[in-house]
Amino acid sequence: MANRIVLNTVSYHGKGAIEEIPNIIKTAGYKKIFVSTDNGLVKAGVASLVTDLLEKNDIPYALFSDVKPNPTVENVQAGVKAFKESGADAIVAIGGGSAQDTAKAIGIIITNPEFADVKSLEGVAPTKNHAVPTIAVPTTAGTAAEVTINYVITDTEKERKFVCVDEHDIPTYAVVDPQMMMSMPEALTASTGMDALTHAIEGYTTKAAWEMTDMFHLEAIKLIAQNLRDAVKKEPKAKENMALAQYIAGMGFSNVGLGIAHSIAHTFSAHYDTPHGVACAVMLPVVMEFNKDYTGEKFREIARAMGVQGVDDMTQEEYRQAAIDAVRQLGKDVGIPDSIKGLKEEDVEQLAKDSAADACAPGNPRDPSMDDFRALIRKVMPH
Repeated sequence: MANRIVLNTVSYHGKGAIEEIPNIIKTAGYKKIFVSTDNGLVKAGVASLVTDLLEKNDIPYALFSDVKPNPTVENVQAGVKAFKESGADAIVAIGGGSAQDTAKAIGIIITNPEFADVKSLEGVAPTKNHAVPTIAVPTTAGTAAEVTINYVITDTEKERKFVCVDEHDIPTYAVVDPQMMMSMPEALTASTGMDALTHAIEGYTTKAAWEMTDMFHLEAIKLIAQNLRDAVKKEPKAKENMALAQYIAGMGFSNVGLGIAHSIAHTFSAHYDTPHGVACAVMLPVVMEFNKDYTGEKFREIARAMGVQGVDDMTQEEYRQAAIDAVRQLGKDVGIPDSIKGLKEEDVEQLAKDSAADACAPGNPRDPSMDDFRALIRKVMPH
């Protein structure tokens, strides 16, 4: 079976990358832009870093700023309606994972209207047409939604998140400019950075991993280990390196999948509105412990990338534990809790069922039973 890699047609990286956006639009011949973002970024003046460029270059646009955290089916449908009314022919998505995921769903439904119910996009949907051309401008260093073929939507009726995987949804352009991320609060920098680390480690150990994606994931782990602590302290170079690290992780995991740290994290976000990065960060060392005996020598390279010294002199048991300890320590250093707020025993059964049904679960290196899901969830219950 062939290994597949799907990436943006073009991506721009580094400080000042957003200056390329007007040229992208003019060169591609787009007539009007649909700007998808959230109201917080508008109020904070972050979205205007891009919309000011559009205005300066006489590029017409319509602003949709009603993106919600953990976007819902209804939120996407509102965006589809707004896009149709706008008369736009391209999208600029400004924001973190929620804004990017909303834009992906909008773009797919506009060109594949038979999926207007949104829920039918779950899993690998048989869409026929590529999404509306999209320029993705991330404002967080974590989800890598600008380079992935995945997006996540919340079904509030059933209190669950569902994952959509579709090569037609990848943004045509990614513009990864660290200046768009400078205003992130410390807690958001920490949680999104740990989300990126979870992408890298789960992508590196997933069943579908192969040489090219391993290369991406190991470099991402190394960059995150070296830079996340300083990025939380708002050091500019560390912020720039984190912007790159999360993108590199996305280049990998988008093409090989993830594991049950993400499966369980999705259920926590759906049930308790836990920030996705926090849920991933809490689960990552717990799931690494669960998976360790099914990962061959990979934890040695994770430990090395995390900055652990002397790994070549360690036994397999020692380097596996060293990798887990290094990940747990990084989370602790950047203020990640070790439990999920609101988690209670009476919810465990439903959480386990939802986690087992999540699209990320099959990629896990160790196949979990329902009892395993229950046990893993109980490990992060508040003390």
